[in-house]
Amino acid sequence: MCRIGAIKSKVPFHPSKALYLMLPQQEGHDNSGFAMVMQDLYGRFAEYKDKPLLSVACTQKGNKLIEDFMDNNNFNPVYEWIPNISKRPGLDIKAMPYYIFRAYDYPEHYADTTPEAKAELLLDIRLALRELLEKAGQGYVYSFWPDVLTLKEIGDPRDIAEYFGLWKETDELTAKNIVVQCRQNTNYDIVRYAAHPFFLQGYTLCANGENTFYTKNKEFQKSLHRGYIGFESDSQNFLYTLHYVLHELKWPIKYYKHVITPLPFAEITTRSDRAELTAIRQSLGHLEINGPNTIIAMLPSGDMMTCCDSKKLRPVVVGRDENTLAIASEVCGINTILPDRDKTLDIYPNEREVVLINERLEVERWKQ
Repeated sequence: MCRIGAIKSKVPFHPSKALYLMLPQQEGHDNSGFAMVMQDLYGRFAEYKDKPLLSVACTQKGNKLIEDFMDNNNFNPVYEWIPNISKRPGLDIKAMPYYIFRAYDYPEHYADTTPEAKAELLLDIRLALRELLEKAGQGYVYSFWPDVLTLKEIGDPRDIAEYFGLWKETDELTAKNIVVQCRQNTNYDIVRYAAHPFFLQGYTLCANGENTFYTKNKEFQKSLHRGYIGFESDSQNFLYTLHYVLHELKWPIKYYKHVITPLPFAEITTRSDRAELTAIRQSLGHLEINGPNTIIAMLPSGDMMTCCDSKKLRPVVVGRDENTLAIASEVCGINTILPDRDKTLDIYPNEREVVLINERLEVERWKQ
């Protein structure tokens, strides 16, 4: 059973806070990896929020492939941050030679295009870079999106954090939103793309559990969108369905829960919205999930959400103080980073609701 977490704050904070959220939950992970997605960046990236940021782990040859490809596609680099890594012997990390976080200007002919056109361009570029590096066996591209940084690595989370200097709290790398998991994929091969959180066009998601409808989901999703690829983990299905419901169908988020854990037909017939819920079951039945799981997601707006499977077989808790809200699999993680909060206000979402946290840290709870 995995452990997952997220932090949303009114003030920028350092990634070490996310590490302290996860470490008390160590019995729920196996020291096989660490990954995080940071959104609403400050520090070094504060001046580049409108620039697409490429997050890459690669070889020297892979970096040259990326540079040539981006130049040929009229993307000009405007800023680059390369972490100062630790050389201490004995660290448990399967490190890549290079980790690059590089911001670009859009091509000139995209300067006046719509946000939708830019979003499609960034997806196409990321997919092309992924294919390029995969064929050459030279690296991994995790995200290419404005104001988003993604880091994934295999090894012990403590050692990974030391390797990247994440224990030392500075103003260099901060954000207002972070989603994190300290475990690699355990049902399939250990590969970096399989590590949560997953990212697609501004949508971030991690999950605790498993999806026994993985094959059914995968085969249907492959026909829905060019961005639904890889399927290195059954939890990627959750992200692709979230993207499809909100980005492609443009439905309200409350319907995401109805798609992944639909109500029984007998209950649907008693509802005032039975026509909509029946249509969902009839048209999107292949996106239903099954098995024990909890989901934490972050939306392009910066809003965060969490929900559980239809039987609530995996735990999740939401806690907050005046400036910071955290979501975690176990309350011990929240106790570590928010020890002085009012614990009576903690929320333990049930199997029939979606909990959404907006930019003002206001909590909305929608019953299915």
